[in-house]
Amino acid sequence: MKSIAIVLLAAGVALALDNGLGLTPQMGWNSWNHFACGINETLIIDTMDAIVDSGFRDAGYVYVNLDDCWQLSRDEQTKKIIPDMNAFPHGIKYLADEAHKRGLRLGLYSDAGTLTCQRRPGSIHYEEIDAQTYADWGIDYLKYDNCYHDTPKYRERYEAMRDALNKTGHPIFFSICEWGIDHIEEWGPATGNSWRTTMDIRDEWLWMLSLIQANDKLAKYAHPGAWNDPDMLEVGNGGMTYDQYRAHMSLWAIAKAPLIIGCDMRNLTSETRDILLNKEVIAVNQDPLGYQGRRVYINEPLSVWAGDLSDGSKAVVLLNTDDKPHSMDVSWETLSFDPDAKINVRDLWEHRDVGVFHGSFSVGEIKPTAANFYRMSPTK
Repeated sequence: MKSIAIVLLAAGVALALDNGLGLTPQMGWNSWNHFACGINETLIIDTMDAIVDSGFRDAGYVYVNLDDCWQLSRDEQTKKIIPDMNAFPHGIKYLADEAHKRGLRLGLYSDAGTLTCQRRPGSIHYEEIDAQTYADWGIDYLKYDNCYHDTPKYRERYEAMRDALNKTGHPIFFSICEWGIDHIEEWGPATGNSWRTTMDIRDEWLWMLSLIQANDKLAKYAHPGAWNDPDMLEVGNGGMTYDQYRAHMSLWAIAKAPLIIGCDMRNLTSETRDILLNKEVIAVNQDPLGYQGRRVYINEPLSVWAGDLSDGSKAVVLLNTDDKPHSMDVSWETLSFDPDAKINVRDLWEHRDVGVFHGSFSVGEIKPTAANFYRMSPTK
């Protein structure tokens, strides 16, 4: 039986759950943002095929996660969870097997309460039974929500499921969905592979910005194996403009947030595909250093977000929240570069080198409600 290992990192950094998972932020798809409870076996299989056929699996989006409403009841005698067999006639193990055949991984949803948020059976007091059931099915990921709990002991409820998952000996990525309550940043890293730092995302520009700003305050707690989670991506769901979605993707990437797609994978526009499959943007998110980029400068409506990368370069997002364009000048002091350094600047959305700069970098125009994303590398 595998035991829980807790790894102590550098002084001042939170402990980390060491289950070998989440060394970079998780990438995949979740059913909730677009489909809510309208999920079934055919949709999930079609989504798997779309992920593979459209190149998303090869780009790193490997988790296919069923959110709420896949479960129906509990067996009266064994107390095991029973799927909704009308929606999933072949059962959940069948879906896990189909995912694995395609080089994907299957995730499920449950709740640290008596009921899930949509009033399906929760897992509190049934942690070991549910964890072993998930392991027997071959499940790879668990999103664990926070509705209808019968005790405010947040930490204890999530530790109980962590211990139950670990006891199975089957590696399951543990995504805590506790909404940033009860100082989650202090105990989340030792409990899960990621933890929600905010309430649910909405497909709205200002709401999205509020979540990433709240998430930014907890940047120091993130590191390989343990990630702040400002919730899933809304890219492609229609509530924001193309430029706003690029800003959304830029901010999630630099913040080392999980990249969990929430749109209909079967009907992607070319613009949505280009945003989600940008290899240079994904590379920032998946950089092995695991340093969460932070907001290092703000002068409304402009701000600068920057983070170190493993090759000595920096990822830099220049964000304009105004409804009109703005120019911007960014100094090496703001970015913590050597003042004498010569820096090569590459535009990650345009896939081109902008040039080599000394002392500062100037942008003639950042579009309204948009972000520019750069990789800045000291020249030799």
